Amino acid sequence: MKKNIKIAIASGKGGTGKTFISTNLFNALQKAGEKVSLVDCDAEEPNDREFIAGDFQHSFDVVQKVPVIDEAKCTYCGKCNDYCNYNAIFFLGEQRMIRVLEDHCHGCGACSVACEYDAISEKDDLLGTVANYNVMDSSLLIEARMKVGVHSPVPTIKAAIKSASESEIVLLDSPPGTSCPFIQTVATADYIVLVTEPTPFGLSDLIQSVETLKSLGKRCGVIVNRAGLGNDEVFEYLQQEKIPLVMSVPFDKNIASIYSKGLLVTNEDAEWDQKFNQLYTTILENYGNSSN
Repeated sequence: MKKNIKIAIASGKGGTGKTFISTNLFNALQKAGEKVSLVDCDAEEPNDREFIAGDFQHSFDVVQKVPVIDEAKCTYCGKCNDYCNYNAIFFLGEQRMIRVLEDHCHGCGACSVACEYDAISEKDDLLGTVANYNVMDSSLLIEARMKVGVHSPVPTIKAAIKSASESEIVLLDSPPGTSCPFIQTVATADYIVLVTEPTPFGLSDLIQSVETLKSLGKRCGVIVNRAGLGNDEVFEYLQQEKIPLVMSVPFDKNIASIYSKGLLVTNEDAEWDQKFNQLYTTILENYGNSSN
């Protein structure tokens, strides 16, 4: 099997089965002896550990630098406020009032550059944590978890993905939607698997995801989850757009029951273990064809 590939499992909406696909693909590969890391990039509500048991290895904080203004040195010239693109400095020159709005700060450092009077220093602001868990001997589960109240999970997602850089196979369980967290995750991937469902909402969000990936120059394949539940419009769209269907998962009560118990279908059913190994092979074939 091909090594050193990064695969993002994503969707345009929540509830389509990204975690189901991500955790079972990870489980099938690590049981097959592959060195694989699964990165839970849904930092606002990570849940891969509900299905993957691992031994805690280590964790680290994700921080950014935010300014601290020494009002004894400040001349209230307002340059720091002028340089800030994020409205993170509240400034009233005539009243000689200046405050840092830390929730708005992106840690870019522009205010420090602007200040000519050495009135601005910096401190660490906690954005989130990244925790690593060993799974068996050669695989790793990495969980990104954003601090409650932080405006964006992107820095925490970036740190989690970076910590998986030494793995041969990296699976990225992407946040739902097509906003910044989604883009940050898929932008680092070699190939993207979009998970959808055969419903009008599923098709609408799939189209939005595909168009976003086109703008990023990314190729993708699609998994239709709960096939047989709705209609055939998703399959017709894939044929029309020449997007490969890499797997179809039926609307099946037994699969739903296994998942609802926090279990993995690749552990409970040998046939599905084979199907997820075949999924990886299919992804590699499509990735190779798209790279030519």
